Amino acid sequence: MASAPLRILGISAHYHDAAAALIEDGRVVAAVQEERFTRRKHDPRFPIDAIRWCLSHADGPLDAVAYYEKPLRKFERILRTAFRTAPFGFRAFCAAMPLWIREKLWIRMQIEDALADLGHDVRDRIFFADHHQSHAASAFYPSPHREAAILTVDGVGEWATTTIAHGRGRDITPLRQISFPHSLGLLYSAFTYYCGFRVNSGEYKLMGLAPYGAPRYVQAIRDHLIDLQPDGSFRLNMDYFGYLRGETMTNRRFETLFGGPPRRPEAPITARECDLARSVQQVIETALLALAREAHRLTHAPALCLAGGVALNCVANGRLLREGPFADIWIRPAAGDAGGALGAALAVHHLHFQRERSTDPAATSMRHAFLGPEFTDAECADALRAAGLRYTTLAPEALAATVARRLAEGAVVGVHAGRAEFGPRALGHRSILADPRRRDMQRTLNLKIKKRESFRPFAPAVLAEHAADYFAIDRPSPFMLITAPVAEKRRLAESSGEPPCDDNPFASLVTVRSEIPAVTHVDHSARIQTVDRESNPRFHRILSAFADLTGCPVLVNTSFNVRGEPPVLTPRDAIECFLATEMDALALGAHFVEKRDVPPALLSLAARRTFQPD
Repeated sequence: MASAPLRILGISAHYHDAAAALIEDGRVVAAVQEERFTRRKHDPRFPIDAIRWCLSHADGPLDAVAYYEKPLRKFERILRTAFRTAPFGFRAFCAAMPLWIREKLWIRMQIEDALADLGHDVRDRIFFADHHQSHAASAFYPSPHREAAILTVDGVGEWATTTIAHGRGRDITPLRQISFPHSLGLLYSAFTYYCGFRVNSGEYKLMGLAPYGAPRYVQAIRDHLIDLQPDGSFRLNMDYFGYLRGETMTNRRFETLFGGPPRRPEAPITARECDLARSVQQVIETALLALAREAHRLTHAPALCLAGGVALNCVANGRLLREGPFADIWIRPAAGDAGGALGAALAVHHLHFQRERSTDPAATSMRHAFLGPEFTDAECADALRAAGLRYTTLAPEALAATVARRLAEGAVVGVHAGRAEFGPRALGHRSILADPRRRDMQRTLNLKIKKRESFRPFAPAVLAEHAADYFAIDRPSPFMLITAPVAEKRRLAESSGEPPCDDNPFASLVTVRSEIPAVTHVDHSARIQTVDRESNPRFHRILSAFADLTGCPVLVNTSFNVRGEPPVLTPRDAIECFLATEMDALALGAHFVEKRDVPPALLSLAARRTFQPD
């Protein structure tokens, strides 16, 4: 007799990227970050809006709620750390305590009360997964692999910062653990902070900055900051870090080692920051390769699954794929704490309720990340009329052709259609698109549309059937989590103006390196999204129309937002972002809007909008 359907809600909250996810019989039904509703980037607060939306997709009552970590064990770590470093950590300890006493220690009651208000009695049905168990489950169970090594690397969970596990069938067996304060995620965050970016937000900027620099600090990092062993185990020298004793990531000894105080946020970036970024990136890649080899030695598994915030380092992922011991790697699209909500639900489903995985990988493996809210064409039209905008309604093929034509003419087009992406990457449903062949497009997008630093690279979306013709990649990359080189035959002989220097490390930005310069980074790399017709038909249609028109099956694809804000969720969010930037057109559901048709009074009002640092 078949078992009854099992319905589990997963929740992550109170650190960063709070989220909720709903699974039914091991199948992901809905998942979304709280930030999309509140418009507060990386919102850590209890995700009541995300929970409410996920429950609207439930076909019946909840059987369980899973929280993504164990708060009491995390609180124990904070207490032990404070006592061990006393009296130096007293100020940071006092700053953290009010939130713990007010909210974090009472998460069970917070869940019970919130779910009761939404009509669900979940008393005695709340489970707490281990933080790294949630990450591991989020990567392994939605993967197409029935056996895999699982590598989880992040800042810190309860105690673990790095774990190796072996996934087989429904089971996940922990094999190795490295514990706080020794952490690759915190090492990377220390350099993020030192280079003037926000911790838990600006790490991707550090990764994008790295190719502009030289690895001249690698030896200093290896000699003074991290003792890295061939098996991937490591220890940090805490004499150089401030996060144990205070509220900053680094200290004066760190500053002495690297030649001065941290860069002030928004201050000019110099060659020093570029070299620091390149150096720590190289160290992280070396460490991850060593950990992957150890995971392979321990498991002999054919594939590797990756999760944790460090798994969003797509440059390191590319090296793991090209140089690592595994035939395949699978990376959780929402690899950070947001994905922990989904992982907690899956862990409870398979490990507590002991439900088997489907024998058919296609039934439960995650082939796309479109798990969030969607809006009807009628709702989109209502939002456009409410905003006072004129629009044209088009059939799907005609809309794709219109978007492609405007892109080929040099326009920047916002696209909002279908279910929102779960995770930090825009994958064609909440995207800003542009022509990658234009040499000035990278600068235009950064300064006029995204309102952010000029050095930031952009990712290409490419028709899956043409990916190998433009990039050195031999497999799908649907989640934009792997970096690979632009194909040699697509590169051009480089001619540039003045060479980079301390005062202008980004002089090489003007260099045209390939046929698709807007998505070719200074080291000829690209963070690739492959788009196939089955899992992403709308975006595939636009790319195909652009390829038919231009002969190029590639587009610039960046998230539909401006700096300091999460990607747009609702039609109203999309309209506000469209009006506040120099975007040329908007495809909202089945409707198309030209900026030139927008009343000047609306544009004048939108121009007053301010943008927050990120």
